[in-house]
Amino acid sequence: METATVQTATVDPPEKLDIPDSWWRQRQHVAAWLVVGAGAILFVRYAAEVIVPFVLSGLLFYALDPAVDALQRWRIPRWLGAFLMLGLVVGSTGAGIYTLRDDVTQIVADLPDGARRLRAVLRSSAGPSTMDSLRRATAEIDKTAAEATAAPKTSAADARADGVMRVRVEQTPIRTADYLWSGSMGLFSLASYLTFVCFLAYFLLVADDLFKRKLVRHASSTLAGKKITVSVLESIGSQIERFLLVQIFTSVLVGVVTAVALWAVGLNNAAVWGIAAGVFNSVPYFGPFIVTCGLAVIAFLQFGTLSSMASVAGIALLITTLEGWFLTPALLGRAAQMNRVAIFAGLLFWTWMWGIWGTLLAVPMMMVLKAICDHVEDFAPAADFLSE
Repeated sequence: METATVQTATVDPPEKLDIPDSWWRQRQHVAAWLVVGAGAILFVRYAAEVIVPFVLSGLLFYALDPAVDALQRWRIPRWLGAFLMLGLVVGSTGAGIYTLRDDVTQIVADLPDGARRLRAVLRSSAGPSTMDSLRRATAEIDKTAAEATAAPKTSAADARADGVMRVRVEQTPIRTADYLWSGSMGLFSLASYLTFVCFLAYFLLVADDLFKRKLVRHASSTLAGKKITVSVLESIGSQIERFLLVQIFTSVLVGVVTAVALWAVGLNNAAVWGIAAGVFNSVPYFGPFIVTCGLAVIAFLQFGTLSSMASVAGIALLITTLEGWFLTPALLGRAAQMNRVAIFAGLLFWTWMWGIWGTLLAVPMMMVLKAICDHVEDFAPAADFLSE
């Protein structure tokens, strides 16, 4: 009897993708860095009250360190040199505030009159018919919405029978004394904040290279590595110091020139507005814009003519433009400059992180970051993106 043989076809299993282990390790490395970066951003954002004083004291240290070093070379003890430089900064600031107290008081006293004049100007420019129409339309919309959402009227007996008492909430009227009290407490808090910054900057100036030596000690175990670390730290420090000195010099120059120009055209309290222009000069783009618009409004309220307003705004804009396009690039040099996209992005980022402190510290923080990236090989791509 013959037997039939059945042949079965064999099916090869599907090929597995040959993904090298290095690919997975690279992706895991990137994911880990993203998690660490997100955690660091959240920490820096929510720990601003602790970090900002250290940032301010560090910037003050780099700004005053060359002068303290010069005093030390003249055989003046470092603790005394640091005390003298910080005393000079605090004393000059206090003397300036005391000298300008009458101007500031006059500006505060003129605020109600200026607000009334500005309101009158806005009313006259808008026209009574337009404002009346807008007011009537708003009243009709509010009336319609109130009628649509109003509950049916019930008597007092019905309300008691339902067990529901109607309550009318009245808002507390605005009291100027409350704002003055909160403002005075804010000034006291700011003074305490700056006092802490000054003490911390003094300790950093006295310690000087102490933390640098500790970092070099633990950064590398070889002599060559320690030398490279010292060179990198010195380059970063010199670049930051140069930037801060240029920033302080240009802000002071802008403030002085603006004050003299405003005094020449007859604007009241020119010294105060010059100081404001110098402070806002450290904020790129937004600072000069705020100063120009603010001075335009002040000039219009004082002189009452469009020509005077345009001349004052043009003076402020011309001074900040000349400083930003010619003086600062010439003092810093091309290697230390950042591209405008990076500056604008950094301004938005640090403002989101720290509010008004982030706005004022955005450019110094970006400059510190660029100085570190310029001298650390692993961060070379970031330095290229930040450079012009």
